[in-house]
Amino acid sequence: MRWFLTSIVAVVVATGVYAGSAIVSLNGLVGAAKAGNGAEILARTDVPRLKRSLVDQIVAAYLIRTCQNRPIKPIERLLANTYGATIADALVAKMLTAENLTNILQNGSLGADGDSQMIALAGIDTSKVLESLGRLSLVKPVELSIRLGDEEGAGAISLHFEGNGWKLSGLNLPTRAVEQLAMGLQEARPGKG
Repeated sequence: MRWFLTSIVAVVVATGVYAGSAIVSLNGLVGAAKAGNGAEILARTDVPRLKRSLVDQIVAAYLIRTCQNRPIKPIERLLANTYGATIADALVAKMLTAENLTNILQNGSLGADGDSQMIALAGIDTSKVLESLGRLSLVKPVELSIRLGDEEGAGAISLHFEGNGWKLSGLNLPTRAVEQLAMGLQEARPGKG
């Protein structure tokens, strides 16, 4: 019986450390966003994972947008993924500078025009621990998603556990924002003029 209680306590403590470390990392990221500290935000970001996350969302929206009335053929998907990822990669690289990433997390603005909006990460009050815990959802044992707003489709961020802590690894953009970015892909197609 004693080993059973010890096991239960160990699981509870491990879960508390796991969730607590994610909240501490989220608090640091939110603090850096509020302060507008681009260097600190980049230090707390897994840029290659974040870039891949955004490129995948934009290419998927592009495929949906260009093939709305018919099924997508495998060769079309391959071409769109190859070509679209190249264009989207360049688009996302511009988004992920220290200044632009800070603007996204601090203000929720995805573009210079300010049209593409999401809820700002800086708006989360991490001092309300239970509310912060309620925003968390497990994606994988080493990845958590954090809702930015209460309404569905408000957007989210992903944190990935890497070595010594949790890092920003994904921005799950609101549908409207991804569609606007996919329009940018469509407008960049060769022959579009």
